[in-house]
Amino acid sequence: MPHAESEAPSQTSRISVEIEVADSGLLLALTGPNGAHLKPLERGLGVGIGLRGNTIRLIGPPKSVALAERAVAELLAVARRGTHLTEREVVRSIETLKRHPEVRLSTMLDEEVAVGNGKKLVSPKGVAQQQYLRAMKEHDIVFGVGPAGTGKTYLAMAAAVSALVSRKFKRIILTRPAVEAGERLGFLPGDLADKVNPYLRPLYDALHDMMDLERAQDLLSRGTIEVAPLAFMRGRTLNSSFVILDEAQNTTSDQMKMFLTRLGYDSKAVITGDVTQVDLPDRRRSGLSDALNLLQDVDGISICKFTEVDVVRHPLVQRIVRAYDARDDQRMREEDALRSTRQRSANDREVFKEGE
Repeated sequence: MPHAESEAPSQTSRISVEIEVADSGLLLALTGPNGAHLKPLERGLGVGIGLRGNTIRLIGPPKSVALAERAVAELLAVARRGTHLTEREVVRSIETLKRHPEVRLSTMLDEEVAVGNGKKLVSPKGVAQQQYLRAMKEHDIVFGVGPAGTGKTYLAMAAAVSALVSRKFKRIILTRPAVEAGERLGFLPGDLADKVNPYLRPLYDALHDMMDLERAQDLLSRGTIEVAPLAFMRGRTLNSSFVILDEAQNTTSDQMKMFLTRLGYDSKAVITGDVTQVDLPDRRRSGLSDALNLLQDVDGISICKFTEVDVVRHPLVQRIVRAYDARDDQRMREEDALRSTRQRSANDREVFKEGE
């Protein structure tokens, strides 16, 4: 049981709390081999952490110790449910608790999905992913919008495979616009599959991560899982299907409308994309941006937004996204200032003409 004790009078701004973990296996899961998880806990929470026997001692400012005590309790609850904690998971958990003090980490596991043969579990890595997985359970159309590395496509694929394995849907359809080829794929060598594969490769990669290659190839050959460019969705009605539209920022408004109106009975659609990464020619407006504005208040549609703090790839990816966002924000401010200057100059010229 944790208990607090006062430090020396000269350090009245610091307190210490001891947490005893009777289960040695649980303690090892929390602290990691050779206490590897304790350093990121110390750095992330701003406290000193000591380990003696089965007792963890937290030392630091009262608020920091309180958060550290909460983090240890939450991580113990996660480990108790059988989740393997890595150093990266510990760091991510600390970041989550800092931003969302009210969150219970163990309840995130309630949103995990079973994929492949049902033995592999995919769990949310933060509050945004938890809300995204919940939205896919509760809504028939879900938008997942945010920067690269936030798990938008991966989690959608996990939800789709899980739903297929549990027979909630009869097939999975994966699609994305082949913008680089302008939807005209004839100049590429080979048959249809050879022509579109370069643009659909990320979807195949996510699929193969969910189930073994032989199983995936069998479902693909039987049409239970279909991967196709967005242009091939026109004129179809998609019944009893889990449909994922990836890279949706590269759709036009007409393409997005076409896709959304393909949805048939007993079907679900998940649309993923990053509105800051539009590759459409001639600066055409993204169909994703248009849909987000138009459909934000439509009942039955959920819009889940991710930011750079939700990036779950290499830690550098989060910093890279933040750097690009800062640069883009600066450019927008400079462009706005330039437009304002030009407008003032134009107004001044008009006033001058009227005074002549």
